[in-house]
Amino acid sequence: MTVIGSNISSLRASNASTKAQDALSTAMERLSSGKRINSAKDDAAGLAISSSMTAQIKGMNQGIRNANDGISMAQTAEGALGEVGNMLQRMRELGVQALNGTYSADDKKSVKAEMDQLSTQITNVLANTTFNGQKLFNGTAGTTGTVKIQAGAAAADSIDLKFDTLTTDTDITGVAGATASAVDVTATTFAAADLDKFDKAIAKVSSTRANLGAVQNRLESAVNNLTSNATNLSDARSRIEDADFSAESTNLAKAQILSQASTAMLSQANQSQQGVLKLLG
Repeated sequence: MTVIGSNISSLRASNASTKAQDALSTAMERLSSGKRINSAKDDAAGLAISSSMTAQIKGMNQGIRNANDGISMAQTAEGALGEVGNMLQRMRELGVQALNGTYSADDKKSVKAEMDQLSTQITNVLANTTFNGQKLFNGTAGTTGTVKIQAGAAAADSIDLKFDTLTTDTDITGVAGATASAVDVTATTFAAADLDKFDKAIAKVSSTRANLGAVQNRLESAVNNLTSNATNLSDARSRIEDADFSAESTNLAKAQILSQASTAMLSQANQSQQGVLKLLG
């Protein structure tokens, strides 16, 4: 039966054409953006999950940068203490030298002159070693000598970088004064027992360096862990939101064919109705 009140064929062809155009638009958008999810309507749950992952990934990447800054800060402090340790070793060596009974008073004064210079330099290094404007050994770095490094995306991923207040440490000041050595090798009371003061100062510096080295290792482990986690999470996010180019290329070709076919069928359906009208004429 032929009817003209409703052109069902035309309506069906028009609907098919609309669907094909939508599919064509979706495939082109995904191929041009590289994303399977370009708006919430594409995958509401997937968008929520990928957004949460993005926040975690960005937090991890910033945590990596923070941890690397912490490593640099610890290395700066450790390098300065390495030089302080060398100077203390030299001062102890000079102390042993001054105990040589063959030395005259003038010889001991010469020894003391070098020790005084080393002492002044030690005081200067401890007072002025800084990182990004923060002095590291006078107790003012961070909060009372403790610098918190946020080495991760979570609030609990914080690592404390502690700096001893060496400018006033008695083991250090016991041998190194601001302008002269606290140990006077020219004094008649100077004896081998006084070398223990140097040993205590050296031990204090070595202990502080060891602690800084331990924190550096922890920060490096945090960087490695964060790098691995961020990589894995990025891979997981990619599987959720990125477009499959092979599949989308196939979808594009299919949508193009369907669009062309539905347009042709729509034209054919309209021509059929025109034929009925000619019969009436």
